[in-house]
Amino acid sequence: MPRPCSPSPRSPDGGAGSGREPDMTDTDRPDERGEPARRLRAAAADVFGWDTLRPGQLTAMEWVLAGDDALVVMPTGSGKSAIFQVPALLLPGPVVVVSPLIALQRDQIAGLPEQAPRAVALNSALTAAGERAAWRAVEEGAARFLYLAPEQLAKDEVVERLAGARPALFVVDEAQCVSSWGHDFRPDYLRLAQAVRRLGRPPLLALTATAAPPVRREIVERLGMERPRVLVTGFDRPNIRLEARC
Repeated sequence: MPRPCSPSPRSPDGGAGSGREPDMTDTDRPDERGEPARRLRAAAADVFGWDTLRPGQLTAMEWVLAGDDALVVMPTGSGKSAIFQVPALLLPGPVVVVSPLIALQRDQIAGLPEQAPRAVALNSALTAAGERAAWRAVEEGAARFLYLAPEQLAKDEVVERLAGARPALFVVDEAQCVSSWGHDFRPDYLRLAQAVRRLGRPPLLALTATAAPPVRREIVERLGMERPRVLVTGFDRPNIRLEARC
């Protein structure tokens, strides 16, 4: 998970708040925002220690909080996870996060600060006792984040139990895996739209670090996103330089 680091101001962008901001319109300036933005900033600072949020992040967080479907394309290390982690503090139910690799699930859970809501994972690495404990945490409201691989949602019993927990948000991380255009294609991602409908159709948030326009269109179509808001930030990373010598 991208973490803030010094020097200040801290921000969830894998850096220290430096670098160019995403290309946003004048109406997205922080000083022109209302109560939802204030609540999101307060939650980010109080729980995660993030004193600032990049405008692109804050815009997407507001969409999530408003219940809109959203597709967010941001570079690796720019703070995509913050887009659902912060609104989760203000949503009425658990957040389901589909992540393709157990290692990624573990990294995101381990990266949450101690004061953040609890996160659990359901995956093939769990013992039977561990799986029971994870379900208990979700169903009793003790866990706010549930990470799982798309393969888990092919199981009827998993979807039925999740539906009972009434998730407030369904997040698809590495959303490019749904597209047959890319080398990351995962057939199990094609079942996600059906799973979302069976869960009562919570708002959808699709996150990816790389998605050309044809891939973005395919993500929207295959996930069954409804009138999604789309945010594509700049990919200029001033802290990275490529130098070729002959």
